[in-house]
Amino acid sequence: MHLFGPAWLTMMADMDAASTISAAEVGATFKYGLIWFMLLLIIPLFFIQEAAGRIGVVTQQGLGTVIRKHYSKSTALALTIPMVITDVITYIAEYAGIAIGLKIFGISPFISLPVVFVLHVLLITKRKYAQFEKLLLAISGVLITTFVITLIFRGIKPYSPIYVLPSTSFFFMLAVTVGAVVMPFMLFFQASAAGEKVSSAREHLGEEGETYLKRKALSLSKKETLIGAIVTEVLMVVVEMVATGIDPSDNLMSPKELSTILSSIAGPLSPYIFGIGLAAAGFLALVVVSLGSAWGFVEAANIPKDKAWIVYVLESLPAVFVPMIFSSDLINFMLNLMVVFVFVLIGPGIMVGVISSNKKIMGEYVSNKKWKAFYWGSLSFVLIFGFIALKSL
Repeated sequence: MHLFGPAWLTMMADMDAASTISAAEVGATFKYGLIWFMLLLIIPLFFIQEAAGRIGVVTQQGLGTVIRKHYSKSTALALTIPMVITDVITYIAEYAGIAIGLKIFGISPFISLPVVFVLHVLLITKRKYAQFEKLLLAISGVLITTFVITLIFRGIKPYSPIYVLPSTSFFFMLAVTVGAVVMPFMLFFQASAAGEKVSSAREHLGEEGETYLKRKALSLSKKETLIGAIVTEVLMVVVEMVATGIDPSDNLMSPKELSTILSSIAGPLSPYIFGIGLAAAGFLALVVVSLGSAWGFVEAANIPKDKAWIVYVLESLPAVFVPMIFSSDLINFMLNLMVVFVFVLIGPGIMVGVISSNKKIMGEYVSNKKWKAFYWGSLSFVLIFGFIALKSL
């Protein structure tokens, strides 16, 4: 029974270029000071992602199809709006992350972004996802492993893991951290991927076997999501700890600064490992968005599969040009995008909460009162930091 994978891949994709850069900036700015907050985010990350995965397992469909089948045409159309916004903003963030990674090699965003766009479009039209996923996971895994080994070599410094000082920069970085951890595209992907896994495994099963399969898949998805949430946040903490000591006033992503981050084990290769890892992590996230969020819009809008590539191209085009406008200060651009992500989560977050609480759709697996409280409490906790950051600016 091949049910393992969707939740784990979702969580690993969460450790993308944007998350890595955000965690490094946190370490450069506050040393170990936000470790407490990153670990606290395990809770909302788990409850929000668990609901998305449960919808996929129970319905064996993506969020777009669920919306189209169970809600009126006008409601479904209205709910596609946050999907499109999610896609466009996510694409921009990941393209920017890839541009930062390749800029380390001296490649201008004016060259790298059009090339990445062409590769992305070829990938989604040829649908060779499996091969790319394995390669990109392996490359981005090298970056993560390098951070872990570097921390072991450096050792833990005597910095406090708890820093709280109400200020504009403090609240801004809290919002950046939230946006980098709970990403809207993850909801769409986990629902779609979990649904597809169960749907493939249920063939030739009777009603009794299908019920067992669904319960088994739900149990596995919940465990995967919890373990993935813990691992993701621990990795964020590792990046924060390794980046401690870098002067945040400097160009954080310059080869000079990156060689300082990983030099204890990678020496002069440090910036290039970081650059390749960032680019791979960003491209992996692009694959996940294409499989989840963008596909969710195609499903909800009932767009024919042979026309789906048009949606991908139109949603990706802004991602090519917007980072070029901010090419001189891509790091700050990326950090501000993470704050925007908090607000982009509102639409998908409400959507998942409503569907997972709908007994007609979820049946016996509908969220109970306690689970609803945890879900809406988690979503509120995440969103409030975006509003605090906005107010403090």
